[in-house]
Amino acid sequence: MKITLTAIMTVIAAATAGAQPLNTVFVVNPEADSARISPLIYGTNGQAAASGVNFDRACNITARRLGGNRLTGYNWENNASNMGSDYTASFDNDNYLPWAMGIPEVQAAVPGIALTAFHDTSIAMSAYTLLTLPAAGYVSADKSGPVGTGEVAPSPRFKEVRFRKGTPFSPAPDVSDNAVSVDEEVNFLLKRYGPASSANGVKGFQVDNEPALWPGTHQRIHPLQTTCAEMVSKTAGLARGVKAVDPSAEIYGGVSYGFNEQYSLQNAPDWSSAGQGFATYNEFLLTRMADSSKAAGFRLMDVYDVHWYPDLDSAIVNDRTDSVRVQNRVQAPRSLWDPTYTEPGWVGKWFKNTAYPLLPKLQSAIAQCNPGTKLSITEFDYGGRNHPSGAVATADVLGLFGKYGVYLATHWGGLEGYLGAAYAIYRNFDGRNSTFGDIHVRALSNDIVNSSVYAALHDDDPSTLDVMLINKNLTRSMAGLISIQGGRQYEAVDVYAVSGVFAGVQTVSTGSAVTLNSTNVTMSPLSIYHLVFRSALTGVDSRGADPVGFLLAQNYPNPFNPSTTIRYGLPRRSPVSLRVFNALGQLVAILVQEDQTAGYHSVRFDGSNLASGTYFYRLQAGTYVETKKLLLIR
Repeated sequence: MKITLTAIMTVIAAATAGAQPLNTVFVVNPEADSARISPLIYGTNGQAAASGVNFDRACNITARRLGGNRLTGYNWENNASNMGSDYTASFDNDNYLPWAMGIPEVQAAVPGIALTAFHDTSIAMSAYTLLTLPAAGYVSADKSGPVGTGEVAPSPRFKEVRFRKGTPFSPAPDVSDNAVSVDEEVNFLLKRYGPASSANGVKGFQVDNEPALWPGTHQRIHPLQTTCAEMVSKTAGLARGVKAVDPSAEIYGGVSYGFNEQYSLQNAPDWSSAGQGFATYNEFLLTRMADSSKAAGFRLMDVYDVHWYPDLDSAIVNDRTDSVRVQNRVQAPRSLWDPTYTEPGWVGKWFKNTAYPLLPKLQSAIAQCNPGTKLSITEFDYGGRNHPSGAVATADVLGLFGKYGVYLATHWGGLEGYLGAAYAIYRNFDGRNSTFGDIHVRALSNDIVNSSVYAALHDDDPSTLDVMLINKNLTRSMAGLISIQGGRQYEAVDVYAVSGVFAGVQTVSTGSAVTLNSTNVTMSPLSIYHLVFRSALTGVDSRGADPVGFLLAQNYPNPFNPSTTIRYGLPRRSPVSLRVFNALGQLVAILVQEDQTAGYHSVRFDGSNLASGTYFYRLQAGTYVETKKLLLIR
């Protein structure tokens, strides 16, 4: 059945009249390539103003980072920080962080208040907090303004950073000494909020910010060029200090500004010797941190972090909207995954085979050099906040983060305008904080230049399928055919869109019928369409009334690796036994063994400790018995 989405296109129909639509085929298979999408990829940076926090709330973000150049010189004992070379070359020590957060001046010297104000907001938003810890060597001692060339650290204008205090922690920090201790800073937060493993604890800590740029950005703190050996020592030392206080905290290492740092630590003085045998600094640091972790007896770097801005020109990030910049903007996300695409910048010209495609390259380096390390991108921005191309590029990037297994991502800059719309169509498309699914499944397009497609199931409701379609063409509409493969039949679809009309999400249609799992959609130029498909109520639907009979649904995803969800329905209270057996009939897991009330139920089965193969799950509820097959593939 054809669904023509005209609600948004009416405003721009005249501009595109006569242009033939692009004919594009999207194939979605909910039973293939399933992998979990980390909820933490929908994050942001900073707490600069109440308006910024309000944008974040409207977009239902999941993670928040307090980082950037300001945090290299941040002194948690008095909240002083150093501006470095940002904006001017005066390298001021000042009160910027409390001021920017709206903290009253009478409270600006309260120890750690910039951290606690930030984390309190995260708690209120149910968001993950990632804080930056200093590692460059010194932090601001005062808030007295410009720091001259004769006051380079060590000097009275700065305090030394120590990863381990070496003496008992104080109830209040000693502001009269000449040092600031990282482990005492973490202990301060732990005593207030609990460990990272608790509900309100600070979850993650970064090893400073963009260390290759310290001698330029922070000439008064770290005037000498950063070395490879220094970064191994400082990353391991800071991690040991943090984990001695809170073993459950996640440590983010690397934190590179861009490709040149990832390649050679900005041509570090010791790269020619330290980098022997390594293609990139990424591989070097991952390997050396694996070695350090082995020596310590526990993992020292949980997440490898990079920053990534398109390698084009500053006008892309700074919102220029001429046709050339717009075209470059919407194509730039391809360098994250597409080996056939090269960004038209210096990295693409000289280092294409080393740098691109970025996400597979980074994941491969992690797998080879430090398996089990997660990947984060804590600064990215593709610009276009006042133009629909910004929504298109950002939505494409968010889809790629989910598809390629990024653990956490935080956008640099506010989510106003079209950037907020790109987040909202994933995280709050209906105004009720409904979200894109959390299990990525196969989704393909026959035109990767003009379109992108992402699809996901919901862990708690496999009857719903989300499909995100993106038309990257600047002037032509797109006639898209969506074909859904697999055994589940979908009967209805809700449609939401972001287009050039205004910077927000519009409801296009709800409850439209779908037949034969095939739907036609017409998309306006530079637009994003989120389709929510609902399957027939023949399985288990957690939103309906109690079932009229016993039901056992097929597990989702299937095949699975390493975990899957099994759902079932009970028409009345019953004694329930749900067990998993291998192909020989041997019991491998008891998932449920208790009386349960009427209604729909679900249970997660984790096969991490099992070999690949066919297994069977059997539900017995009173006299009702049913068995279904599941497949674990590693």
